[in-house]
Amino acid sequence: MPFIHFDNVEKEYVTPKHSTAYGELATGQSIEVGRLTFKAGEGAERHHHPHEQIMVVISGRLRVDLDGDIGELGPGSAFHALPDVPHQVTAVEDSEVLSCKNVIDNKGHRQ
Repeated sequence: MPFIHFDNVEKEYVTPKHSTAYGELATGQSIEVGRLTFKAGEGAERHHHPHEQIMVVISGRLRVDLDGDIGELGPGSAFHALPDVPHQVTAVEDSEVLSCKNVIDNKGHRQ
């Protein structure tokens, strides 16, 4: 599928084991991109995974804890979590993000 129209992709809770992230995923051979939303106060509990991840804030604000390094991110900002680095995300306000992970053993966000 060379063209992806996120508005036509079925929404899902993409990591219900760790997070309330809700939205659409586009999965390739080695990368997966999610257009995801968090409501204020929601997010991802402290966790880690073997995937490298970059999350870009499209709208809203996130509070991010990257293994004790804490920052608040708004539109146009991102965080980069290296593999197996513990991290936690909390939406300060309703937020939309693009979350990118590499695919390992046919898995990206879904774990």
